[in-house]
Amino acid sequence: MAPIFIRPPRRFGFDIDYKRLLKEFQNHGTLVRAFYYTAVIEDQEFSSVRPLLDWLDYDGFTVVTKPTKEFIDANGHRKVKGNMDIELAVNAMEVANRVDHIVLFSGDGDFRSLVEAVQRRGVRVTVVSTISSQPPVIADELRRQADVFTDLTDLQSRIGRDPLERPTPREASLHSTHYVRQRSLLKGGQAPTRKQD
Repeated sequence: MAPIFIRPPRRFGFDIDYKRLLKEFQNHGTLVRAFYYTAVIEDQEFSSVRPLLDWLDYDGFTVVTKPTKEFIDANGHRKVKGNMDIELAVNAMEVANRVDHIVLFSGDGDFRSLVEAVQRRGVRVTVVSTISSQPPVIADELRRQADVFTDLTDLQSRIGRDPLERPTPREASLHSTHYVRQRSLLKGGQAPTRKQD
């Protein structure tokens, strides 16, 4: 039994087809849960990430979000911060006593202590990132701590998406609306009614 924890790095090098990703890991055992972590900008009329988050939420992922925080740095520049490390670590520790394997999609060296902590509970940890980029996305200490390191480039043919398959913004918006309505049906018990003109 294994959960997957995904905190997308700034650069994967290719687009991930998340449906194919789930199937890939379901082929290797019982997939308990797939978590996807991201910070979102609140008060934004349209977020380019919203259609993806709605799709993930509807299609088998547990989406964990929190609002970004804005601040002014020492040079007077506006900065946006949205770190999800604590949320990921808490979720991993919560499930560690009930699983035998965790898959972590991240290259952040800050997760070395988390990997070590769940390993002490008898959990094997696979870290998925890449050393193929310049500079490498994965921190050396995290790669060395993992029981198994899998380079994303080795998975590209199985979980990658052809950029030509990417929906247009209009199609993405329609898909997002569809999934929100489906979730309303599932959670509320009744389909949303459409207003007649």
